[in-house]
Amino acid sequence: MGGAVTRKRPLRWTYASGMTDLDLRLVRYFTAVAEHRHFGRAADALHVTQPSLSRQIRRLEQQLGARLLERTPQGSRLTEAGEVFLPRAKALLRSAAQAASLARAAAEPSRITVGYTAGIIVTPAVRALRERFPDADVRTAHVDWGERTTVLPELRVDVLVTRLPFPTDGAQVTVLYEEPRVLVLPVGHRLAGKEFVTLDDIADEPLVRVADPVWNAYWRIDPRPDGRPAPDGPLAHALEDKFELVASGQALSITALPRAGTLRPDVTAVPLHGVEPAHVVLATRAEERSRLVAAFRKAAGTFLKPSDS
Repeated sequence: MGGAVTRKRPLRWTYASGMTDLDLRLVRYFTAVAEHRHFGRAADALHVTQPSLSRQIRRLEQQLGARLLERTPQGSRLTEAGEVFLPRAKALLRSAAQAASLARAAAEPSRITVGYTAGIIVTPAVRALRERFPDADVRTAHVDWGERTTVLPELRVDVLVTRLPFPTDGAQVTVLYEEPRVLVLPVGHRLAGKEFVTLDDIADEPLVRVADPVWNAYWRIDPRPDGRPAPDGPLAHALEDKFELVASGQALSITALPRAGTLRPDVTAVPLHGVEPAHVVLATRAEERSRLVAAFRKAAGTFLKPSDS
């Protein structure tokens, strides 16, 4: 028994002092919980189960030899060690992304993956890039809204075309164009068919919620300009869930102006006046040096336009 304990101690100290085997995936999980201050919301954003996320955080704490998070009735909070570790964890993730990016740039890469989120068409810019670099491997990847904050640092895409709000830490973000925001509602709703609506018209209407707190506040306009909270509707985990909740009359939803033919036949969209338009942006890793990324950024500025153009 005594020998077994003695053999474990050097391993524990190797992790805690050397940090050579620190798992970047665990570091990213920690930063997500620190950002959301809630294991459940962080698990939703990461698309993992809450028990699995808790186990991964415990693994990281074991590697560091320090407790980073404490659960509270409201969610979770950083310990003193967690407060110290968080900015360094973010810097570690940025450094890892930078190292990978610079290595690819030095090798003159011939492959690029362009990510895009729902309702955004990147085809014209992708086509232009393929015509300019016919020997390059130009790929596209649809990105779920819950993954938009992780696909760039995880190196799953090289470019992401998405809507604000979008975290700018470690990213270079360029606004491509604006989109009017609209209210999506059932075709039989009292406001359907109106020329436009305002926030006063929907002051007491429940709106579909999403797990991401920043995304949720922006698209529900919560709180309202007068300080009142937006009425809560049911939680949606995917765009299809959101439209189903609207069509069934459980809630309304605010979204960007949809392209023709993208809405279900049992829902309709009415312009929402008196609110700022949505912004479609192109995001890359801040230190990205790839010639293909630079070329796509230029093509996007030329060829990507709002749906009503």
